[in-house]
Amino acid sequence: MTQNKLRLGVNIDHVATVRNARGGAYPDPIRAAKLAEEAGADGITAHLREDRRHITDADIDGLMEALTVPLNFEMAATEEMQKIALRHKPHAVCIVPEKREERTTEGGLEVAREENRLAHYIAPLRDAGCRVSIFIAADKKQIEAAHRIGAEVIELHTGAYCDYHAEGKAEDRDRELEALREMSVFAHSLGLEVHAGHGLTYETVKPVAAFPEVKELNIGHFLIGEAMFRGLTPAVQEMRRLMDDARG
Repeated sequence: MTQNKLRLGVNIDHVATVRNARGGAYPDPIRAAKLAEEAGADGITAHLREDRRHITDADIDGLMEALTVPLNFEMAATEEMQKIALRHKPHAVCIVPEKREERTTEGGLEVAREENRLAHYIAPLRDAGCRVSIFIAADKKQIEAAHRIGAEVIELHTGAYCDYHAEGKAEDRDRELEALREMSVFAHSLGLEVHAGHGLTYETVKPVAAFPEVKELNIGHFLIGEAMFRGLTPAVQEMRRLMDDARG
């Protein structure tokens, strides 16, 4: 992989959402992960929620066994999730905010207000060899706090940028994109590795992918939806093409 290549992490949560709607074993998120890997994904992301609404413990077991690319294990900062992560020791863990009533992750983690707790929380994960990522908004205060607690990686929440684009609010979209650009530069200057994700589509990915400081994009819901129309392999390949085009 060239140093300039932008990594693509494919989130397979919503294959499990479809499976769980009927309570059976199909469609299999592990099969989807392997297909995504073959189609050019550099990693697989899965979020084990406290309520197990999509990914299950058995899915994490299966992914750890089946994957040859890294697993990015998304989780809330709870004792239960810490124990699961320490048992599996995935390549990366991404700490995300989580509320039971939300449909999807609604914003970035509040690091600055919980700095002491989160510093102690992530220390054993780092000691176990996991790369710790913090999912945060494009906010200088939160990035500084993530750096202070010892995170190696931040993932910038691109949801607001994508929502503004979908709503046709061009000024708000461009302002949010500029904040993402500025905070990518700032985080990189602190020595943090910068990732980004949430809500990215074929229409919105290229401006974010063009940021030279961003090393990885994590994309899931859109790709699983697009797979219904064109198949998972072509859906991932098209996202990979757009990302590569943006990098020039």
